[in-house]
Amino acid sequence: MSLITNVVRGSDADRLLLLVHGFGADERDLGGLLPYLDPDGRFVTVLPRGPVAVPGMPGFAWYDFGLPASEISAAFESALDELDDLLDEAAAEHGMSRSEAIVGGFSQGAGLTLAMALRTSDRPHPLGVLALSPALPQASLDDIEPDWDAATKIPVLLQHGTHDPLVPVARSRDLARDLDEHGVPVVYTEYPMEHQVAMESVQQARSWFDAVVAGERPSEPIPDPPPEGPVKAVTTATFENEVLRSDVPVIVDFWAPWCGPCRQVSPIVEQIGAMREGAYKVVKINIDDEPAIAQQFQVQSIPLIGLFRNGRLERQSLGAKPRQQIEAELGMLVIP
Repeated sequence: MSLITNVVRGSDADRLLLLVHGFGADERDLGGLLPYLDPDGRFVTVLPRGPVAVPGMPGFAWYDFGLPASEISAAFESALDELDDLLDEAAAEHGMSRSEAIVGGFSQGAGLTLAMALRTSDRPHPLGVLALSPALPQASLDDIEPDWDAATKIPVLLQHGTHDPLVPVARSRDLARDLDEHGVPVVYTEYPMEHQVAMESVQQARSWFDAVVAGERPSEPIPDPPPEGPVKAVTTATFENEVLRSDVPVIVDFWAPWCGPCRQVSPIVEQIGAMREGAYKVVKINIDDEPAIAQQFQVQSIPLIGLFRNGRLERQSLGAKPRQQIEAELGMLVIP
């Protein structure tokens, strides 16, 4: 079945731009960026709609994030093939070269277009990739079987929000380093935003478009991640040493990216970490990534702030509350 697609032809168009929306959006979503990305009308912009209706939401998806691991790879591959076919069809319909096209998207769409551009294929690779807060179901880029030789000629602009609650910024940092290590010309930039597109990021994307269309392959050193704040992320692998065997009491923030109250309490937990440095250790655990720990300590509602001492969960505070109340419920001496 053909994808429902919007096409916007610029006044001076000589190449294709494929923009693929994220989870819960539709073919109109990224069209609002065109006045800023393509003010001179250089592109025929293809804006497809994902084929999967999202229950409870007005938008669509390219595959269901909630599928079992055994099924999500097949769903991802199916979406890749549909977008690959669409790019072929658009190139033929508008008499334009697929190899001169730029592809990109946001979130789920960014992950798909990045994979489509880099994977081993008999089809011509696109000219460049714009990846805005990409979401990939694969644990490693190698799982999409990239053509690394071809990828060294495909510039990638990778952007992410430092406060993204849905796709952790660390994933894009790792992705940027992986691309760089394989010789892919990559520009990676972070912005103080959540899971969204900021005007500053769009302005950078337009400059990058100009360079790529002019035949350049922009590449910049991958910036070092910012220093870790007062609240350290703990995983199943580090939980025993960091929490259970700690010489000082440990405050643990059990949270998840989708949890609104967790985002409200996060700066309060960071404040506690800064104020109690030396007397307490303060860490955080993403229960989506570490379900075994959540199950072990019967964490059923979040945010849950727990106080561990001598390897035992002694006290806990449930829900987003003022700092003084959290400290009181954990049995700490409340600091004014």
